[in-house]
Amino acid sequence: MPRIAVLPSTVADQIAAGEVVERPASAVKELVENALDAGATTVEVEVEDGGRALIRVVDDGIGMDREDAALALARHATSKIRSAADLVGVASYGFRGEALPAIASVSRLELLTATVDGDGIVLRSEGGELRGIEAASRRRGTTVSVSQLFFNTPARRKFLRSARSEWRAIADTLVSVSLTRRDVRLRVTSDGREALVLSPVRTLRERVAGIWGVDYAARFVDVEGVAGPVRVSGMVERPGDVGTGSRRAFLMVNGRPVREHGVARAVEAAYRSTLPAGLRPSFLLEVTVPADDVDVNVHPAKAEVRFTNKWGVDRAIEEVVQRALGTADAVPWVGRAWSPGMGGAGGSGLPEPTHPPVSVSQEPVRDGLFAAAVDAAPDAPPAPEAAPPIAVPDLMQLRRTYLMYEHEDGVILIDQHSAHERVLYERFLAALERGDAPSQRLLFPETVHLSPEDADAWESHAASFARIGYEVEGFGGHSLVVHAVPVPHPRFDALRCLRESLAALSGGRQAATHAAHEHLAATVACKAAIKAGDALSREEMAALFRQLAATTLAAHDVHGRATIVRLSWDEVERRFGRR
Repeated sequence: MPRIAVLPSTVADQIAAGEVVERPASAVKELVENALDAGATTVEVEVEDGGRALIRVVDDGIGMDREDAALALARHATSKIRSAADLVGVASYGFRGEALPAIASVSRLELLTATVDGDGIVLRSEGGELRGIEAASRRRGTTVSVSQLFFNTPARRKFLRSARSEWRAIADTLVSVSLTRRDVRLRVTSDGREALVLSPVRTLRERVAGIWGVDYAARFVDVEGVAGPVRVSGMVERPGDVGTGSRRAFLMVNGRPVREHGVARAVEAAYRSTLPAGLRPSFLLEVTVPADDVDVNVHPAKAEVRFTNKWGVDRAIEEVVQRALGTADAVPWVGRAWSPGMGGAGGSGLPEPTHPPVSVSQEPVRDGLFAAAVDAAPDAPPAPEAAPPIAVPDLMQLRRTYLMYEHEDGVILIDQHSAHERVLYERFLAALERGDAPSQRLLFPETVHLSPEDADAWESHAASFARIGYEVEGFGGHSLVVHAVPVPHPRFDALRCLRESLAALSGGRQAATHAAHEHLAATVACKAAIKAGDALSREEMAALFRQLAATTLAAHDVHGRATIVRLSWDEVERRFGRR
């Protein structure tokens, strides 16, 4: 007797159902996507008992005639493709021809459909077996009712979670669909209660506001850009609003909502030096690539994709997101929320002043605390002031800590230490990559004693310290002799900076070269920057403003704190009782 046998069709169908229909949310996703592929402009979803008792999806799409409706329950029957070549760049959500027959094989299914008003048919099946087909009256469109999901596979039904958990999964699925198809009206009821009603909207921000509220929508910065053949659009969370709670991550590739873990890493890479360790930003992104550069046929439920040039896509996402985080939109507001119709600020990282700029010297400041840190050597890289002149507002210093100026929508406050830290961080990081940081020889060499762990870190990263301007040699055991240090400054403790950097690098926590460079640049910038309480002259404030405006990520310092804050006129007037 042969040991290998062909499985009965009922068993094969149930195995296929296990791949496509993992839980009620999977069935909802497939049925709603079928409705959208049918051209529906309105989709209504009704669920009972978390989808375990009933799932009903009603649409106003093109419907089916009797012949197509019967074929729809056959495995691998589809209207989306005709040959293997059609799989390249397939634009429809469904194309495998497995979803509807897989759902039917593990449920009691009723399909009511019509291609013209009043002239329809109703088809019923149980466990994949056709029980009858007859004429019925219905407006153009399709209604699919799925009851008693997994009634004939008790082992699968046993693994379903509580009705609340299954409902949450369904709600998440429908939210994902609504974010993708913002042109469709969606109405959802659960156990007879209206749970979600979304009208068509024009923008992703309006859809987010409709689902989670305008306050949540105000937390995001608009993203729009092209890098090579990749177009990236959507929204990412403003660094100052990123919290420690759970985050929302949504990705759409060529109009299809999918999972791609590499994209999350690319987005997080764009936030480098703007967030404290451990915080993960929310994002809602739409990525468009050439159709032949992405394979959508790699997952039974079409939930994942594979890129031909994954590195190029990740790099494009990081670049476009970082560009968005460098605009004035990334500056947090106090007392103002987004509302429909409000545009983004865009432009550079600093909001433009309301009044004409003041007349201050465009020459680098050559004396004082600020100048000593940024203009340390004649052969240093050109300062941001060498770029086209930046309009400088009428700045004033508050408590020797904050710079303030007036904007059309409110008052702009700048933390002088955080701002200078951002300026120096980007300058030192560039110098580390080039290896041409200026240094100053010490009048008397200094000796530094290290722990064994820190000494190991020095052996591993000595070249990086040399690139930033430290001239150091071993002095036997775990001791070093320091002959020169980077950017000498009256308030810059170069030896402390060396010790703290080695302590952070010990144990291999910063093994990657670029990560080590970032940490060194951040540490040196923090120690060299002007501090709260340092009085700045008019020229020094203007120089700091110009340099901050020329940085890549002006809105936040390297520790994730805000560099700039916008206080809205609405909030000021509310405090004075004018609103």
